[in-house]
Amino acid sequence: MTFGKTIKMFLIDGDPSGRLTCELSNWTGLAYRIPRTEVKKCNDRPNLNSTGVYMLFGRNDEDKEAVYIGEAEEVYTRLQSHLREKDFWNEVIVFISKDENLNKAHIKYIENKLYEKAKTANRYDVVNGNIPPMPSIAESDRAEMDEFISNLEMLVNMLGHKLFVDIKDTSETNAEELLYIKGARGADAKGVQTQEGFVVLQGSKIASSVVNSFSERLTAKRNDLIHTQKVQILNGEYVVIEDLLFSSPSLAAEIVMGRSANGLTEWKDRLGKTLKDLV
Repeated sequence: MTFGKTIKMFLIDGDPSGRLTCELSNWTGLAYRIPRTEVKKCNDRPNLNSTGVYMLFGRNDEDKEAVYIGEAEEVYTRLQSHLREKDFWNEVIVFISKDENLNKAHIKYIENKLYEKAKTANRYDVVNGNIPPMPSIAESDRAEMDEFISNLEMLVNMLGHKLFVDIKDTSETNAEELLYIKGARGADAKGVQTQEGFVVLQGSKIASSVVNSFSERLTAKRNDLIHTQKVQILNGEYVVIEDLLFSSPSLAAEIVMGRSANGLTEWKDRLGKTLKDLV
């Protein structure tokens, strides 16, 4: 069972795009979201130099969303060093404890878990050079830290980064939700509408070639999927290796079909009813 949550946000400088704090009712954790350009101002936040974990957000050399996940016993001091040493990031989200009950082993545990969750979700390029080690902590401490992590994930998502969110948990997809598409050149896919857009599911097949009128933008998107091996050629077929999120049903249909397509009429349920008729 899930329950409603009360989230309190405070704009430190009165600027919605500037520094802010974020906290949940009845939780000892405290989040800071700080633009890179505002980090040096944070010497007015003495609690930022306590023990905590942080995520540096930006884009990598290929202009893909990237993140660095770290921990420190003095977070503000560490962030100042990252200003000099890492140039990809433009925003940081920091988590500390209001009652200062996080120790070194706790934050190492959280760091390791966050790294693994981010790698599994595969939304961002995780640019950590090494896998954070997992410390040995008591079972009771693990339970407390897992609860801390659960709240942390919620706030990171709420602050605009779906770093730990799976594109689609297909185990929860009902047969009635599934939509299908078939076409020339081997296109044979299934997908589902989600809150974020349209997901083409793992195991689907996209067209082995595209029509001459296929746009350069869509060709580049298709080639990127192949280059990153999210789509692989297996036995002469172009197979989707992991769930793919698209901004709309039409974009998903175009990539699958290798031609212009209206997703509202191309995607159909198991009874042949179009997505347009289902909405």
